[in-house]
Amino acid sequence: MKTAIISFFLLSILFFSKSAFSQRSREELVQFSGVVVTGDSLRPIPFTSIMIEKAGKGTTTDYWGFFSVVVHKRDLISFSALGFKKVYFRIPDTLRESRYSLIQVMSSDTIMLSETVIYPWPTRQQFRQAFLKIAIPDDDAEIARKNLAIMDMHDRDPKNYDPEKFGMNGAQNYRNYVDRQVDKMYYAGQTIPNNLLNPIAWAKFIQAWKNGDFKKKY
Repeated sequence: MKTAIISFFLLSILFFSKSAFSQRSREELVQFSGVVVTGDSLRPIPFTSIMIEKAGKGTTTDYWGFFSVVVHKRDLISFSALGFKKVYFRIPDTLRESRYSLIQVMSSDTIMLSETVIYPWPTRQQFRQAFLKIAIPDDDAEIARKNLAIMDMHDRDPKNYDPEKFGMNGAQNYRNYVDRQVDKMYYAGQTIPNNLLNPIAWAKFIQAWKNGDFKKKY
């Protein structure tokens, strides 16, 4: 009988203690929300890591720097982001409400990286061989002389000038650009005609081929 009474007494104490602990835990829960911004321009810092130190869990800010997480009173919260100094904030234990808002300001931090030397070749000897065999480009004067030689050839014999071999000069490029712009404006809002299926164009092509116009041209 005494054993039953003692067991009942212990279970009652355990039950009420657990209920009181659960009630106190629920009262200590806080909805912690806010925004993380920079200290110089007050711009939001996206994807900032927010960790509850003892719990080992947390959340991150969204693209606009906002966050919201459930914490306990007296929890130590850390804010860390790439390029900013890590800061800490402790949840007050004197809160009367279950909500708490914060505007956390973070200052920029300079990250010092070790010096890295990048070589274009695995060994110094290979680099030396490649350097000696490099083709140094012409200077501006030599490039101008080559361009003038091409223009002089075109002026002397424009019929035998081959643009595919020597490339188009400035006037030809400009003319080609103007023609493309005129076609785009002329056929704005409609489909550009395609002579591939045009019977009249095919008839003219066959007739020109029979007349030997292509032989005379080339």
